Amino acid sequence: MGDLELLLPGEAEVLVRGLRSFQLREMGSEGWNKQHESLEKLNMQAILDATISQAEPIQELLVNHGKIPTLVEELIAVEMWKQKVFPVLCRLEDFKPQNTFPIYMVVHHEASIINLLETVFFHKEVCESADDKVLDLVDYCHRKLILLVARKGGGDLSEEEQFQDSTPMQELQKQAEMMEFEISLKALSVLRYITDCVDSLSLSTLNRMLRTHNLPCLLVELLEHSPWSRRVGGKLQHFESGRWQTVAPSEQQKLNKLDGQVWIALYNLLLSPEARARYCLTSFAKGQLLKLQAFLTDTLLDQLPNLADLKGFLAHLALAETQPPKKDLVLEQIPEIWDRLERENKGKWQAIAKHQLQHVFSLSEKDLRQQAQRWAETYRLDVLEAVAPERPRCGYCNAEASKRCSRCQNVWYCCRECQVKHWEKHGKTCVLAAQGDRAK
Repeated sequence: MGDLELLLPGEAEVLVRGLRSFQLREMGSEGWNKQHESLEKLNMQAILDATISQAEPIQELLVNHGKIPTLVEELIAVEMWKQKVFPVLCRLEDFKPQNTFPIYMVVHHEASIINLLETVFFHKEVCESADDKVLDLVDYCHRKLILLVARKGGGDLSEEEQFQDSTPMQELQKQAEMMEFEISLKALSVLRYITDCVDSLSLSTLNRMLRTHNLPCLLVELLEHSPWSRRVGGKLQHFESGRWQTVAPSEQQKLNKLDGQVWIALYNLLLSPEARARYCLTSFAKGQLLKLQAFLTDTLLDQLPNLADLKGFLAHLALAETQPPKKDLVLEQIPEIWDRLERENKGKWQAIAKHQLQHVFSLSEKDLRQQAQRWAETYRLDVLEAVAPERPRCGYCNAEASKRCSRCQNVWYCCRECQVKHWEKHGKTCVLAAQGDRAK
C-alpha cells in the first residue's frame, strides 16, 4: 500500500471483521473507543489508497464481510445520540468534565463514518452491498440536505470569536454545530454516489427518493441557495477542504465540486429510464425543475457536456402537460433503523446521559493518559499529513500554520502568540498526550 502504509492487509481484515453495532448507552465506552480507533485507521487507509490510485482493499473488505450495513447503522445511531443524548449531557448542571475530548470523539464519530462511506461509495458494488439499509442511508442523507437548505448563509464568525468566553461544554456544542455542516456536505456526496446506481436500486428505494422525499426538487433548492458559497467583503468564497476559501476572479466561472455533485445527481434522477418511470411530474415539480434552465449556461455545459441532455429534457418539459399526483397502492420496504432505535430508547435519554456521565465520560487521570496514548498511536502524524488536502491550520486562529506544539506534536500554530492564547484550552490534552508518548 505504498511507503505510508498504515495497515497491513491482514490487520485491515481483522479490523473490518470486528466491526459491530453498539447500543446508544455504550457510546464512549472502552469497547466503543477501540472500534472508533479502528474506523479512523480504516478511514485513513482508504483515503491513502484512493489518493495514490491503487487497489482499494478497504472497500473490498467492507463489501466481502458485509459490513456496509453495520456502518450505516452506526452512522444513524451516533446521529441519534447527538440529537437526543448530547443535549441532555450539556444541560446537566453537575457535569463539569476536566477534559471534553472523550465526548468530542463521540461527536466526531459521525464525521468519521460518513467520511469513510464517501470514500468507498464511489464504487457501485459498495452501494449494492448495503442491501435494504440503503433506504436508511437515503433517509439519513435527506435529513442532512434539509439542514443544508435551511442553513442561513454567510455569517460565520471566526473560531476565536465563536469560542470566546465559552465553557468547555459550550465550546464543544459550537464545534458540533460547525461539524454538522461538513457532515451534511459529505452526505450530499454519498447521495450522489447512490444515484449513480439508480438503474439497480430497488423499487422501494426509488419511491423513497422520488416520491417520499422528492429529491429532484430538493436538489434544485440546494443549487438556488448554494450553502457552500458566500460573499464576504464583496469576495466570493467556497467551502472547500474543511474551510472557507476566497475564489480568485479568474476562477469564479469554474464549477466547484459540490455544485457538480448536485448536477450529476439531478442528471441521474431525471434522465435514468427507471427513475423517469417512477417520478411524477406534477405542476409543482415542473415549476421547480424549470428553474434549472437559468443555471444551464454555455460555460457550465462546457465543463459538464452531459448536461446538454438535461437541457433538452427541460425544454421538452416546458411544453409537456403536468401529471396529477399518483396514488398507486404499492407494498414496499421502509427504513427501520431510526424508528427502531427511537422505540428502544424512548424515555431513556436522561438515564443514558447520566449513565455515561458516571461510567463513561468521568475519567480518571490514569484513564485519560492511557486514552491519550491510544489516540497518539491512532493518529500517526506522517499519515495525517499525507491525507491532509492542504497545509495544516493554526489551532487557535485557523490561519496557515508552520509550527507544531513541541510537547505533544499534535497541534499546529502560526505564531507564538496564538500558542500562548490557546494553551489554557489545549494544555490539559497536550500534557496527557505527551505523558502517553513517554509511557510507550
